Amino acid sequence: MERNAARRRRRVLLGHCLRATGSVALLTGLYFLAPLEGGFGVLTVLTLVLGMLAFSLLTAWQVNAITRSEYPRLSALEAMATAVPLFLVVFSATYFMLSESIPATFNEPLDRTDALYFTVTVFATVGFGDIAATTGTGRVLVTIQMIADLIVVGVIAKALFGAMKIGIRRRGGRGHGGPPFVDNEDDEEP
Repeated sequence: MERNAARRRRRVLLGHCLRATGSVALLTGLYFLAPLEGGFGVLTVLTLVLGMLAFSLLTAWQVNAITRSEYPRLSALEAMATAVPLFLVVFSATYFMLSESIPATFNEPLDRTDALYFTVTVFATVGFGDIAATTGTGRVLVTIQMIADLIVVGVIAKALFGAMKIGIRRRGGRGHGGPPFVDNEDDEEP
């Protein structure tokens, strides 16, 4: 019986890890394959707004799913592995299209890799300075990303992990033993 429970936990952990990895790979692949060569314009702004709306809806859905999950810790980590890359890809696509349309927006032209790199350095608050916005439009977009970064790191992460705590409480406080981040269904509240 204990052996079956351990096997099940490993299978669940593997499933969550594979879905998280698959989400990152899929979003990254879509970013590099999407037809983004249209330049910056109304469609770009619409794409950014719709991307942020999709991110918000995905996060709200994930918060709800985490609270009902049998394994809320794993579900919260999986949610972060989906939401954060989506957030980064939306801004990367916007920077790429802006750089194509108005090359002077950044101190160097951005290809897709450069745009993703720049987005991640801004998100991580590293800002190496090798790529910088040089026009008002670029600086406004980067400022919007920096504010959204703070929201993602602060509010969204708190919501996801708050949902994880609710999910654990709903399960009766179980989940204190076993491997890290895996809820052990056989553990009882002390």
